[in-house]
Amino acid sequence: MTQETHDALARHLLRTDGQEDICLATYEVSTGARRITRVLHAVELPRDGERSVHGNATITGSYVLRVAAQAARAGRGLVLLHSHPRGVGWQRLSGLDFEAEQSYAGLTQQITGLPLVGMTLAGDESWSARIWSDATPVGVEAVRRVGTKLVVSWNDALRSLFESEEAQSRTVSAWGEERHRDITRMRILVVGVGSVGLDVVQRLAATGLVEIGVMDHDRIYEVNRDRMIGATRRDVRLRRRKVDVAARLARRAATARDFLVHSHHVNICTPEGRAAALDYDIIFSCVDRPWPRAVLNTLAYADLIPVIDGGIAIDTFDDGAMRSATRRSQTATPGRPCLACTGQIDMSEVALEMGGNLDNPGYIRDARRSPVSGRPNVAALCAAVSGSQLEHFVTLVAHPGGQGVPNALRFTLATHHLEHLPHNSQLYCTTETCTAMGDHRADLIRTDIPWARDQGAPISAGRRWAQNLVDRVVEKLLNV
Repeated sequence: MTQETHDALARHLLRTDGQEDICLATYEVSTGARRITRVLHAVELPRDGERSVHGNATITGSYVLRVAAQAARAGRGLVLLHSHPRGVGWQRLSGLDFEAEQSYAGLTQQITGLPLVGMTLAGDESWSARIWSDATPVGVEAVRRVGTKLVVSWNDALRSLFESEEAQSRTVSAWGEERHRDITRMRILVVGVGSVGLDVVQRLAATGLVEIGVMDHDRIYEVNRDRMIGATRRDVRLRRRKVDVAARLARRAATARDFLVHSHHVNICTPEGRAAALDYDIIFSCVDRPWPRAVLNTLAYADLIPVIDGGIAIDTFDDGAMRSATRRSQTATPGRPCLACTGQIDMSEVALEMGGNLDNPGYIRDARRSPVSGRPNVAALCAAVSGSQLEHFVTLVAHPGGQGVPNALRFTLATHHLEHLPHNSQLYCTTETCTAMGDHRADLIRTDIPWARDQGAPISAGRRWAQNLVDRVVEKLLNV
């Protein structure tokens, strides 16, 4: 849910008189490759006479029928929420709670076609939830509230606590044991593992993250080696996939005992890429094209997955000397303007790319444009981009000084000037108006993207597997 939704629910459910309270909401479904998320769409508070508070709280059948019918018309599901004012942390169902939710589960599914979701808000503002299937509550892994801060309530029974390692002691001392356990359980995806993304992946692994995903459709070429720190000449000879190199370096940097890295050799603009991205809690956008940025921008709001975006542009004089360099970073999340509202995405450029024009030599020549790929870049400056994105990450999950992520930031190298860009959400922004829409999001996905086709490895899949196995053995020997 968004932070705004959480605040509205907390105001209603956590009463000043200490009694329990109850209400309904609707949800959308967000379908990933391995994870299904229920995204709270709208809170539907009870009208006069539709609920009774008497220490506990009850609602009328007419209230349930009204909101369930409303949800069904929009293709949404129903959420039944109540409070445990004296509770702390993840809450288990009491006998009365079980009976109340079970009594409405079957009816709700008949009307909406989707299972009832039950949720409990504890007095410390922690959430717990379950999904009713065949009159049985099925526990969920976590409840996320998303805004300028990301706050996750974890179900320890389904997403186990990971004990911190000695190698993480300095990290733990920076934000505390409890916060460290919450952060390291998050699933983080890095989209685009070139110069910036490769650095982000390794630093996340060193921080203690237990599960990281890397996504890129490209392979390693000699032209990449001046920026991809850790890529080798052997990687170039074997035309290794960038995700395989990123996974190797992440494993070497990892401090978690049971570290897991998922390699997604796909493009985010494809159905497979988007589905994989929906399995994660936070996404780093390290892409340099408008279309992938637009897809990620959509997920940040429709599916409530914060997207931490960054990039760099280097300007030169006619004689080739450097004029300046500008880096930008921002977190696309409810409560902050989207990437289009801040000018990081030009939707006309997205349309051109989706039509294939930005990779059409004839169009580029006639329009007197520069190619999207192959723009100037310097490894020494890429570190500043990844550093700025990681600062956004730490702010999002650790809330230093109680603060959340800022508006978009822009740093100009020539003058060493850092700006907090004063952008606001546009009145008719199509991205932010579709917040919490889940699978009803705007569709920017295509099945065939010419520039994203795998050029193919010069070796067979079997040989590549054997060579990767050799690398894994070498890694283990080096890390003993």
